[in-house]
Amino acid sequence: MENMQYAEELVREFLVFRGFTNTLQAFEKELSTDIGKGFQVDKILNLIFSVYITNFQAEKLVGLLSFFKQCVSSSETVLTATLAKLEISILRYYIVHALQSGRKDKVVEFFGTNGNDLLLRGQDWTSWFAIPYLKNPSLDPQFRIYFTKEWYEALRLSISSEKNTVTRLKKDIKQLNVKLSQLQALLEEKEAQLSRLKNNSETIKYANIGRTKNSTLASGVNEESLLLSTNSSEACATTAMHMGSTEMGQTWASSQPALSRFATNMAGNDSISPSKLEFEAVGAGDIIQTFNDGLYTENGRDAQGEEDFPEVKVDFLETFLGHTSPISCCRFSSSGNNIASASVDGTVRIWTYDSSTPASRNATIYCGTEIMSLEWECKSDRLLLIGTADGGIKAWNVDAKRVVCDLNTTDAFPSVLDLKCSPVEPIFVSAAASRRYGSSNIYSWGFASLTVWNMKTWKAMTVLPLGEDPPAITSLCFNHNGKILAASAVDGMIHMFDMSAGLQITGWPAHDSAISSILFGPDETSIFSLGSDGKIIEWSLQNQGQVLWTRNCSRFCDPESSKSCRHEMALDVNGRRLLVTSGSVRAPIYQVRGHASGMRTLPHGAAITTVDWHPTLPMFLTGSADHSVQVMSLS
Repeated sequence: MENMQYAEELVREFLVFRGFTNTLQAFEKELSTDIGKGFQVDKILNLIFSVYITNFQAEKLVGLLSFFKQCVSSSETVLTATLAKLEISILRYYIVHALQSGRKDKVVEFFGTNGNDLLLRGQDWTSWFAIPYLKNPSLDPQFRIYFTKEWYEALRLSISSEKNTVTRLKKDIKQLNVKLSQLQALLEEKEAQLSRLKNNSETIKYANIGRTKNSTLASGVNEESLLLSTNSSEACATTAMHMGSTEMGQTWASSQPALSRFATNMAGNDSISPSKLEFEAVGAGDIIQTFNDGLYTENGRDAQGEEDFPEVKVDFLETFLGHTSPISCCRFSSSGNNIASASVDGTVRIWTYDSSTPASRNATIYCGTEIMSLEWECKSDRLLLIGTADGGIKAWNVDAKRVVCDLNTTDAFPSVLDLKCSPVEPIFVSAAASRRYGSSNIYSWGFASLTVWNMKTWKAMTVLPLGEDPPAITSLCFNHNGKILAASAVDGMIHMFDMSAGLQITGWPAHDSAISSILFGPDETSIFSLGSDGKIIEWSLQNQGQVLWTRNCSRFCDPESSKSCRHEMALDVNGRRLLVTSGSVRAPIYQVRGHASGMRTLPHGAAITTVDWHPTLPMFLTGSADHSVQVMSLS
């Protein structure tokens, strides 16, 4: 069903692109009389019993039933047999309804048109050819059952039961997709375990070699020490030799630099003393592994490594494959019913993940240039704002399916890095930046410009002050009442603005690197920032500069992925889970200020470039460089 709607969208786009307006009108007219009614059972029942049978449109009724048979593969024997039985019952009800309405002529006409085909089917139709000539067929023992209300209700019920079958099949397919993803994840986990076992075996091998070499070296030093020392010195050297051979073999993998330094000192100093030997051995032994079975030390305590996070358990998984290039941005609408996704080829698609949600708003928007930001209007799902790399800001009306306003920033600030709508007022703020040439990463953006726009007049209201030659602003965030705007910059600064006065009220240096994303905490007493170096920090707004919580996801924010996209994060509706983009095929979900371990998303085929949480449900989406978008609901 989803593929059919997608194909219809492609046909519309082609006809509009080529200017075939007459053909488009004919196509829309044909769709309005769609014979299959999109396989929606309620509409099909209404078409059969309220239109075709009631108006004695036998030819259209037979054509509809034949169409359904063509939609079923001949290999589906059970479904084919079921449809054949339903067809016989529906045609017999047509005959009964015509006789009850006093239209024997329609029954004669029906047999005249379809009689030969019915006889060839061999479904005991012979006796039915006499029914229009019977004086009172409703009392005939052979036909009496077909004139009862119970038989009619049973017929409608049997057709409706097919709806439950289709729904169940769809659910089974989704469950199979989830199971497939889980099996794929299990396979990756087993491969990772195999790789770790292989690495461990190599580590043991090298450790044994190191133990042998160190024992030899220590023995040589011990022999030399015996010639120059007393019996007490001999005892000391023996102890040092034992420590060197044992501890170094155990800590080879974690203390290889110290061990190399130790071996170099021994090789370059023929007169090394026993005390020096003991010092170096203890120094090497003091080096403790910071990684052990997936645990790492952070902020003075142990935390579970992201690679060992359990895979997220999902009740629902939907994969959207409507893009033909890597995904750059995805956003849920304010109600969560619609999703807007953008790809690097300048295409925006509006779609829904739930088959029960009307697809009337589904659309494809071609912008012709790189899309850098998406933002839904906060009060409704009616407007979508699109920021581009050529200074354009498009306002798309999803109901009218057209651009209602096409704004432009000044030529000096062509890159619209972020857009944010006020949750209260009909305004939005754009963060635009000038361009530095010769660089391909986040630092290629030059100076910043923050403009406040009126969404009623579609005109610029004011420019927020940032000082002289301010570094580019990368991310914006309003608080719940729209009175405070937070902005993050490439120089690592966080700026706070009073929107009523239009002035900056505070700011502080938050990162040593550029900030990619910024979010208010759930109770708005804190603010989260994500640096391009992978550091996540939760800052207190009551005690400015105080760090409440931090994580380091630098292993996911690799430099290569940072060149092609800005890493971003998203908080769930309760503010307890933080989802972050990833240069890997999985993204981490951190438990904010919680003792429970985090989770890992189901895998994509490439890096995860954009993330977002549903505004009200425990559901999130991930967009990837593999051109797909996944929507997952937590179990």
